[in-house]
Amino acid sequence: MGTFWITGAGGFIGRHTARHVSRAGHAVYGIGHGNWPNLESSAWGLSGWLNGDIDASNLDALRVMGGDPSHVIHLAGGSSVGLSLDNPLEDFSRSVASTARLLEWMRTNQSTARLTSASSAAVYGSQQRGQIPPTARTQPFSPYGHHKLMMEQLCRSYSEAFGIRCSIVRLFSVYGPWLRKQLLWDICSQLENGAELIELGGTGDELRDWIEIRDVVKVMEAASAIDGDSVIVLNGGTGLATPVKIVADAVIREWGSHALVTFSGESRRGDPFSLISTPPLFADRSVSCEIGLDDGIATYVKWFKKLRAA
Repeated sequence: MGTFWITGAGGFIGRHTARHVSRAGHAVYGIGHGNWPNLESSAWGLSGWLNGDIDASNLDALRVMGGDPSHVIHLAGGSSVGLSLDNPLEDFSRSVASTARLLEWMRTNQSTARLTSASSAAVYGSQQRGQIPPTARTQPFSPYGHHKLMMEQLCRSYSEAFGIRCSIVRLFSVYGPWLRKQLLWDICSQLENGAELIELGGTGDELRDWIEIRDVVKVMEAASAIDGDSVIVLNGGTGLATPVKIVADAVIREWGSHALVTFSGESRRGDPFSLISTPPLFADRSVSCEIGLDDGIATYVKWFKKLRAA
């Protein structure tokens, strides 16, 4: 069994990934921002947690804590198109600068760890239609998408120049318990307040590829297990297109409400009309997405109600 480091382990995707990897028998150590009591972090599978930036001194401290990693899963970074438009410099620091510091630490410490970096479908931009393969042209138009692509290019440069082995996973519309923002959270928050009319942006016809967190962690684990010395780029999606209004109606139905949904007709800055993945493909390991949208939404609504009740 290996030793995994997870950057951003305290975040939504990070904590689920830590628990999944630890249940497979690996030792897991995390770094990120926030005080995370040992009792809580260990419940998510962490053998150690370090609160701090991704820099050489903290990565050295993490190595003292848990030894050299066999795998590094890099989940730290910007997580919102909207926030990148409000504060592009901070988004750059979170996504690009942190990746550069991590790669430089791996280079100078002669790390043989396999790096798996989470990127985003935002690198594909707004001109795509239908399923998008990993070989498609990248043409981001938000700071968030540009910064994710810069992160990918850094990984590629360190792979080609210094032999860092890397897998890049471009994640699509990830959702699931512990996600406290975006569409499902916003709808549930309005329903909790007794709303009979749910007001959302856009037209409702926008197409997204919704992948539940239980499938995401399987994709991330499979990406980390790939052999080979070159950079490998993969999609993290299901291949299924679902309009936003269908998702909204499913959340309301699962809640047990008869609320109606209206759409402003105005899309948010940086939001493309369609972002649909090809299914995740691996040369030597099959990964199928098993969590259907109805199951995923039911799990999310149940978690939301339990969280609010507590």
